[in-house]
Amino acid sequence: MYIFKTTPYDHQRTAFADSWQLPYFGLFMEMGTGKSKVAIDTMGALYQADEIDTALIIAPKGVFDNWVKKEIPIHLPDSIQTKLVKWQPNFTQKFRAEIQEIADPKSREPGFLHILVMNTEAFSTQKGASAAQKFLNLNPNCMTILDESTSIKNKTAQRTKNLIKIGQASKYRRILTGSPITKSPMDLFSQCLFLDERALGFASFYSFQGRYAVVQRRSMGQHSFNEITGYRRLEELGEKLDTFSTRVLKEDCLDLPEKIYQRREVNLTKEQVVLYKQMKDLALAQLEQGKLATTASVLTQIMRLQQICCGHLQPDEGPIQEIKNNRLDELMGVIEEIQGKAIIWATYTYDIHRIEKALKKKWGSGVVASYYGETHQDDRQNIIDRFQDPDSELRFFVGQPRTGGYGITLTEANTVIYFSNSYDLEIRLQSEDRAHRIGQKDNVTYVDLVSPGTIDERILTALRDKINIAGDVLGESTKNWLI
Repeated sequence: MYIFKTTPYDHQRTAFADSWQLPYFGLFMEMGTGKSKVAIDTMGALYQADEIDTALIIAPKGVFDNWVKKEIPIHLPDSIQTKLVKWQPNFTQKFRAEIQEIADPKSREPGFLHILVMNTEAFSTQKGASAAQKFLNLNPNCMTILDESTSIKNKTAQRTKNLIKIGQASKYRRILTGSPITKSPMDLFSQCLFLDERALGFASFYSFQGRYAVVQRRSMGQHSFNEITGYRRLEELGEKLDTFSTRVLKEDCLDLPEKIYQRREVNLTKEQVVLYKQMKDLALAQLEQGKLATTASVLTQIMRLQQICCGHLQPDEGPIQEIKNNRLDELMGVIEEIQGKAIIWATYTYDIHRIEKALKKKWGSGVVASYYGETHQDDRQNIIDRFQDPDSELRFFVGQPRTGGYGITLTEANTVIYFSNSYDLEIRLQSEDRAHRIGQKDNVTYVDLVSPGTIDERILTALRDKINIAGDVLGESTKNWLI
């Protein structure tokens, strides 16, 4: 009988009991409901039942450290001895020896569960994909856990193709995500194919698309392409998912406090209005200094429009130009109204630096830390630990949601401010739930800074539409989300 190291919540116990013996399963459990624990307990139970002797855990770069340092040590029973190796791209002599020790049955010590933890991004490279494939070839009794499985929703990406092969070579497979659908129901295909071709019953994406999407042939000049104009049979798709996955929402299983959404309007300055209109109408903006910022694509134009709303613009040549704006003042005004610690998310590095500088000037250097792509890996956990320490002076966590929005716990904050947003629903949901998860005791207030009539509103509308589609597939009611 498997004995849990940490006592599971009822929903975790049910998910474990329903799935641990199955060869493949999807843990579609909302962020903060403890899906990592269910996967680790499954791994432990399968090892004790002599079903597996190795495990491959794959998670995004910002998360896979957490599996090594926290999740496995906390939840895997002490009676299960492990040999664990964390992937690194540089094959040093020491790393080669560590890999050899856990990968080759002839070299490794018996009586241990041998675990290799890799970052998802490694599978975009031949080195990473080949190493994982060799690991599985040597170890047919292996369980593979793919955390944040929406990272393989792009069916054409090499990373997706490599990971699907890894899934097919594993004896047991698990995918973990709180939001399996972040753009459209088509997101499900690659994730479920990683589990098994039989999961959805389609080996071909185009067959899957033909069943559940409405497609029209479009022409543009000499080129023609298929465009998805709608979706159908979503109830049937949801019923299929129910046969090999579990869906857990925080509102159904945890006594967590509520999320409260607020919107703070930020009017554009005259300078911003002029530049915004030029960029919108002409896809060209003339800065005061005479430098030009042009756009060659819709995506670039969207980015430029959002930069203008935030108060800066990157010219085609030269350094970023700051534009007179009210957004930073509005942020400081919001902070004046709140008590306790706060998370501030900003899309652009330039804004993170501006915010950090303003906070330090007003409250001192020790009250703020930034967490973004350039933050050194060794400093990241220290920032989190200090923020989570209620006695620490670190009050403001200023982060880039693409970097800091995954896999970390920031429950000391009960205010989350979005200086800017992106169109990516997964990034939004993930970043929201750094504060709203197990351990949070207070209501969490989310404040979006929005310039009326601009790209800010378009982005929030797009996020709202995406979550409605996801709800149709997963059988969930529309949430009171993003007013």
